[in-house]
Amino acid sequence: MLNRNHAVTCWDPFRDMDEFEKQFFGFPARPFEANGFGAFKTDIKDEGDKFVIEADMPGFNKDDIKVDLNGDVMTISAERHSEHEDKEKKGKYIRCERSYGMYRRQFDVSEINVENIDGKYENGVLTLELPKKAPTAPVSRRLELK
Repeated sequence: MLNRNHAVTCWDPFRDMDEFEKQFFGFPARPFEANGFGAFKTDIKDEGDKFVIEADMPGFNKDDIKVDLNGDVMTISAERHSEHEDKEKKGKYIRCERSYGMYRRQFDVSEINVENIDGKYENGVLTLELPKKAPTAPVSRRLELK
């Protein structure tokens, strides 16, 4: 496909799914968001009594990954620095394709028992178990009329 400048553009078959995820979950799912932060790919499984999030985060050290809770929002973030930022190494690279910078995703945890979230990081995959809140029975009562 050609655009107005006759440059070749690539068709992204996952664009529609990313837009669906953005509308459904309310958070950007594109690899590089407009605010300059990158995102990483996640799978979310519903296992009945809990959700399990598996996030691909290869190349990070466990200490570089932060999981923060603020109200009903859980934020997973990590930062990777580039080796070619070092002045001694800068002139030695002829091509740099690995991404670096701040990576962040946010998730709504309003239906999660946040006190019991458990997680581990192994072989480049962050796994978080998010137990669901126990369903509450609706409260019913009769009003006394005056």
